[in-house]
Amino acid sequence: MAKEVEVRVPDIGDYHDVPVIDVLVKPGDRVEKEAPLVTLESDKATMDVPAPEPGVVKRIALKVGDKVSQGSTVAVLELDGAPAPAVPAPQETKPSPQAPAAAAPPPAPPAPKPADTNEGLSSVPLPPSEPALREALPHASPAVRKFARELGVDLRRVAGSGPRGRITREDVQTFVKKNLSGPGPRDPGLGEGIPKIPAVDFAQFGPVETRPLARIRKLSAAHLHRAWLNVPHVTQTDEADITELEAFRKAQSAELGLKLTLLPFIMKAVSVALAAYPEFNSSLAPDGETLILKKYCHIGFAADTDMGLVVPVVRDVDKKGIAALARECAELAARAREGKLKAEDMKGGCFSISSLGGIGGGHFTPIVNAPEVAILGVSRATLKPVWDGGQFQPRLMLPLSLSYDHRVIDGAAAARFIVHLVKLLTDLRRLSL
Repeated sequence: MAKEVEVRVPDIGDYHDVPVIDVLVKPGDRVEKEAPLVTLESDKATMDVPAPEPGVVKRIALKVGDKVSQGSTVAVLELDGAPAPAVPAPQETKPSPQAPAAAAPPPAPPAPKPADTNEGLSSVPLPPSEPALREALPHASPAVRKFARELGVDLRRVAGSGPRGRITREDVQTFVKKNLSGPGPRDPGLGEGIPKIPAVDFAQFGPVETRPLARIRKLSAAHLHRAWLNVPHVTQTDEADITELEAFRKAQSAELGLKLTLLPFIMKAVSVALAAYPEFNSSLAPDGETLILKKYCHIGFAADTDMGLVVPVVRDVDKKGIAALARECAELAARAREGKLKAEDMKGGCFSISSLGGIGGGHFTPIVNAPEVAILGVSRATLKPVWDGGQFQPRLMLPLSLSYDHRVIDGAAAARFIVHLVKLLTDLRRLSL
């Protein structure tokens, strides 16, 4: 008599009601010792329930979506080492003359009984309703699920390339590249994994005032939200010694009778840095597979207005002098404050600069102005004691914050870029090299 053994869920610690995310065998399958039968997933890990001995699967007690605890029945195995039983014959093979010949090996149960038994079990691993179960519970590890949640990706819309359709981290990344990199319509599954902020009736706590958001702020908010979700941001910070630059700026302002701000100097230095590191003057193609390198240098600067933030663009910065850049920046800033910028004035930027120097503060994390791949944040310069090798000297130090798209730029390139920029700002003579 063949020996049957009931396989149960082993000790899984303090976990209870752990979901079954995969059934790896079906009745009639021959399995070796330690072969996985089903896969469970806790909050922190996945685990397979293995076969204790080699044998044939007689019955599966679980289906995808079931929840189990320690001791729950998984399957019944026949451990006699006999070959796997034949799949029950279709109903048309019932003729009685054939039945005795087919049932020669003992035991020989009547044909209807195994047919009925298997008919009830054969649909368990792959029942007609399983697509709905898989829709509700995609096959992915906890780490992949967390990664997808962070990106706002609905795993039900991601095709899995792993064993038995399991979704891998690379599958999520591929999905994001195809659906988030370009300006076209997004897959509706993107962003569904991000919980909505619940509505609150603030009037219950005290007086409130409802004020409509300015149109520019609405447009900026939507753009910044898209950029923040689509671009994996990293920010590199540093400080530039602008003691000499500031002295030169003040002297030239008086000599030329022109209000020279720090912005045109930074713009010029950025244009030189972009020429040295061209990947910063690029955009990721909509397919997420190619990089578009720009052979022009148009730089935008964030202008704070009563109506909201706008980013006018100065064209061909690399071909203009400091005085010309100063005049153009002043003109664009004035038109921005008056609400007279044209759409063309805010298009075509390769790189953006967000300067808070006139307000104050230290380093911050500017949001990349996609489809650009980097943005420079500039804060207020402060006097600091800097060691010159022999003693501390008061130096005017300018905080810089470089945010970049990590899909295009790695950390080492970002560090080299900002170090090069610091050198240019520290010694203006390098701009002429």
